[in-house]
Amino acid sequence: MSDGKDYEIFVQSLQQALLNSDELGGQRNIEIERNKKIIDNSGIEREFDLYWEYELAGVTYKTIIECKDYASKVSIDKIDALIGKIRDIPDLKPVFATKTGYQSGAEKKAKNNRIDLLIVREQRDDDWEDKDGNPFIREFNIEMNCLTSPRITSFVPVIDKAWLKENTSLEPGQFHLSGLNNAIFIDDKSRGEYYSLYDLQQKLDGNEGKRVNVSYTFEDAYLVGDSLRLKMLSCDVEYIQSRIISNTINIDFQKS
Repeated sequence: MSDGKDYEIFVQSLQQALLNSDELGGQRNIEIERNKKIIDNSGIEREFDLYWEYELAGVTYKTIIECKDYASKVSIDKIDALIGKIRDIPDLKPVFATKTGYQSGAEKKAKNNRIDLLIVREQRDDDWEDKDGNPFIREFNIEMNCLTSPRITSFVPVIDKAWLKENTSLEPGQFHLSGLNNAIFIDDKSRGEYYSLYDLQQKLDGNEGKRVNVSYTFEDAYLVGDSLRLKMLSCDVEYIQSRIISNTINIDFQKS
């Protein structure tokens, strides 16, 4: 058996992390003390490895943990010793912590005296195996490669001047069409398609980070948006393909 100080610190750090995450119904800043000295009802000073307290609804709750870094399972006499140690200290919640477990008699005695038993230790390789020795997954890596849709940087429509003269009072250059790419549409009657510039953007393809120019011609199509509907003969589209965004997510169950 070691002097137990390193084990006390180990148990203290784990228990402190649990308290910080649980927050005990809104309790905050609970600090675990080591080597806490308490005077019992007989005036005798008793020392405990770990101690903390908190108040809830006007009641103070006090907890101690006795940490024993034994090489073998804890026997019933160690539980008896703890019972005797706390007998004259009322309203104290006792907990026992060790690495190796407890003999059956110790477990029964602790249960009958409302002492919680903990096994607190570092992970071992056999913790990651089932009873037949089959390994569990310890670590999970997800590599994500995200390629967003190309981005249209220029859209230049060619309007049918003859149609414009016959169907509107506008002259070429006298109209202005503006709006978001999801508010400007192409109504391609000959192909039976109706889509926005945003939809068109999703269909484009190209090399990563490269600027691309492409032209479309139409038999019977209209550019729609901003309260205008204009017959379009063709359009020139310039777009750039975004770069691939890579990210790796690591889930290490051993650190959970």
